Amino acid sequence: MTPDSTDWKIINLLRNAHMTNSAIAAQIGVVEGTVRQRIRKLKESGVLVVRALIDPERLENQQLATIAVTVTESRLLKAKAEEIAALQGVLSVSIVSGRYDLMVEVLVESNKGLVTFLTSVLSTVEGVSATESFIVMKSYKKVV
Repeated sequence: MTPDSTDWKIINLLRNAHMTNSAIAAQIGVVEGTVRQRIRKLKESGVLVVRALIDPERLENQQLATIAVTVTESRLLKAKAEEIAALQGVLSVSIVSGRYDLMVEVLVESNKGLVTFLTSVLSTVEGVSATESFIVMKSYKKVV
């Protein structure tokens, strides 16, 4: 499914999770039923996924970090991404181009938790040849 301009208007307004279908409809000039049907279609097609987001900055003793990962063989990328995504504390894993193969976003308990994640959790994933960690100091507009 390729969202059209009306779908994108709805998606952008849904960033405010408290906005009702009626309010969205009024803002973009369609009836509420149109908004409801389009949201249903966007969800069914997998284009729109609704989830609660955590703001790590508001959690005490929690640290957000990005870990750049290099794997031993390119053919392992998808399998390693899926394996790492299943690890405790992992928020997202992306296959990327450039110097690294994967970018892993984790939420851990302080810097000590990051050390534990790197040495006791991520290190158990066979095929990971190198990592580089980046502590997230502040995030801006952290949604897609």
